[in-house]
Amino acid sequence: MSLLSDTAFEDPWSSYFMDVLSPLSFVKVSSVRMQGLLLLIFAKYQHLPFIQVLSTKSTPTGLFGYWGNKGGVNIFLKLYGYYVSIINCHLPPHMANNDQRLEHFDRILEMQNFEAQDTPNILDHDLILWFGDMNFRIEDFGLHFVRESIKNQRYSDLWEKDQLSIAKRHDPLLREFQEGSLLFPPTYKFDKNSNNYDTSEKKRKPAWTDRILWRLKRQSQTDFQTPELSAPFALFLRSYVSHMVYTISDHKPVTCTFDLELKPLVSAPLITLLPKGPCTMENDLLISYCLAADFLSSPWDWIGLYKVGLRHINDYVSYVWVKDNQVSFSDRLNQVYIDISDIPETEDQFLLFYYSNNLHSVVGISKPFKIQPFSFLEEDPLDEAQPQI
Repeated sequence: MSLLSDTAFEDPWSSYFMDVLSPLSFVKVSSVRMQGLLLLIFAKYQHLPFIQVLSTKSTPTGLFGYWGNKGGVNIFLKLYGYYVSIINCHLPPHMANNDQRLEHFDRILEMQNFEAQDTPNILDHDLILWFGDMNFRIEDFGLHFVRESIKNQRYSDLWEKDQLSIAKRHDPLLREFQEGSLLFPPTYKFDKNSNNYDTSEKKRKPAWTDRILWRLKRQSQTDFQTPELSAPFALFLRSYVSHMVYTISDHKPVTCTFDLELKPLVSAPLITLLPKGPCTMENDLLISYCLAADFLSSPWDWIGLYKVGLRHINDYVSYVWVKDNQVSFSDRLNQVYIDISDIPETEDQFLLFYYSNNLHSVVGISKPFKIQPFSFLEEDPLDEAQPQI
């Protein structure tokens, strides 16, 4: 039932985030869900031609690898030509299961194999972002000492016995994953609807179970010899915090904010879209588009018309297959038209997206434009030049 509902219905988290983020020009790029694990990626729409989603993957590790209550979900993409993997995970709980947690961590990493021949191994990706309920606990220290350290904000007293920190000291691969300093209270376990640590009979010891890690690909010194190439792809941590105001769970949510600085390996979109003006509600919208020399088009490519503030790629007002409604074409320049007669009058601005079926991604976006009411153009007494898109 869970699998069927995931397929048939938009999950409420996606809907909520789309409502909040679409007015800020963010568009849902991709998502993957495995039972309680959900990973969502949003981007400002101007970045979409430079984001190619290569794959989404679920790796169950519960019940000997057959059940998705534990495991990881991954979205693998190219960002301005760089390879980026983003992983959300849920590892086994309880203090005594640390070895099992590390085994699941390794298994999730090993399972991120990709079918495309030209796709590098995940350890050769430029960036891996890995986060989730990792369930690592604080060893040795007693409950009273841990709670007193938290009460007095002496978080550093607890770091040396944090299981993830201990594992990184002994595991060379895990040590390559970086993390910000734990300058916030342990995020588990709380009484629901409160900020009180566990008062049940079990009185679980607080721990930093919810973590955000990242790993940058190691660069050889020959990769950048000149000052302007000293950091072709660099990630800087701005904040790593928990949010105590949320009380609906026995965990507290954790967020990271990064600055990503990169020298684009891809600087021009594969498709350049040129809507032709003037455009009115009673005309067809004529679209010219240019193809990059190395772009392989498909009859199943399509161009969508969207209102600015769209939520996701399927939120189009109208669309046309690129081989339908074709007016003219050449090796590089093509023209098609979209019937917009049924679009109600609006002051909203519009965008055109070109979607590539081969790449499963948006590869071209127009600049925002307006579709004027027909009467607006008719009532020009001076016969001045009509507004252009």
